[in-house]
Amino acid sequence: MGSVVLGIIGIVAGIALLILMFIIISFFSTWIRAWASGASVTFATLVAMRLRNVPPGLIVDARITAMKAGITISTNQLESHFLADGNITSTVNALIAAKKAGIPLEWDQACNIDRATKGTGKNVLEAVQTSVQPRVIDCPDPRGGRTTIDGVAKDGIQVKVKARVTVRTNLSRFVGGAQEETIIARVGEGIVTTIGSSDSYKFVLENPDRISKTVLSRGLDVGTAYEILSIDIADVDVGDNVGAQLQEAQAMANKNMAQAQAEIRRAAAVANEQEMKARVQEMQAKVVEAQAQVPLALAESLRSGKMGFMDYYRLQNLQADTAMRDGIAGPDGKKTN
Repeated sequence: MGSVVLGIIGIVAGIALLILMFIIISFFSTWIRAWASGASVTFATLVAMRLRNVPPGLIVDARITAMKAGITISTNQLESHFLADGNITSTVNALIAAKKAGIPLEWDQACNIDRATKGTGKNVLEAVQTSVQPRVIDCPDPRGGRTTIDGVAKDGIQVKVKARVTVRTNLSRFVGGAQEETIIARVGEGIVTTIGSSDSYKFVLENPDRISKTVLSRGLDVGTAYEILSIDIADVDVGDNVGAQLQEAQAMANKNMAQAQAEIRRAAAVANEQEMKARVQEMQAKVVEAQAQVPLALAESLRSGKMGFMDYYRLQNLQADTAMRDGIAGPDGKKTN
């Protein structure tokens, strides 16, 4: 019985020894690399990383890189950032770049910047590099389809401007700060305002530096992730005479309005003329109606004895005499030959 128990214990011990050997073989290269670099990690920590589905090699290499640069980062910090879907390599490299440049940057701040830039096409290392070495932003952005910022001076002449903005990353405001699009929009607004306040386009052409000085003094980098170092006018061109075009358009509009009003008056006159004709026809109808009543009145007078036959004959003679005189005088009242 004792030999059976010893056999079982031996088998279990053999299996445990095999597992231990497998663990040692699996993590030995990683462990020895960390130990030789002064960033030692225990086997238990390496096994725990694997169980948490964290790549031990990535964590160890990142810690070795940081330790060699004089930056102390624990494996727990690296694991936490990895599990938060962060880019460990870029974050560590950003810390190293910031330290070499003398820029204060803590691990937690670097992690926040890394997570903030995720999905934007940028990373924390680029943010630190821009803080060390400023970058130039074209205004307007050519990717937006526009190549110039257009403004109109007070004399109505259009001025087209290209500007270049030199910016440096402000790491303390990077998380939650506005990005390049806001810088471009604010600079464009400032340029348009400056051109619009100029009395003449000639003044803008003669003093392009006035645009950059005026725009730069407006504090356009407030609330953004960048610090504006300079605004340089790359090109200034004269565009269309917008004032003349507007005046021409206004004149055409006034002309069309006057024509419309004249047409309204013409239509009213035509309608009034037609109304007058209708009223003339109505009055003529009344005259005809009144003339038709004359024979009836004469007949009634003859019938009632108010007028005799001799009176009727004299009336007929008077009418004939009047008709003869009208025939002699003609239709216009003049005597005919």
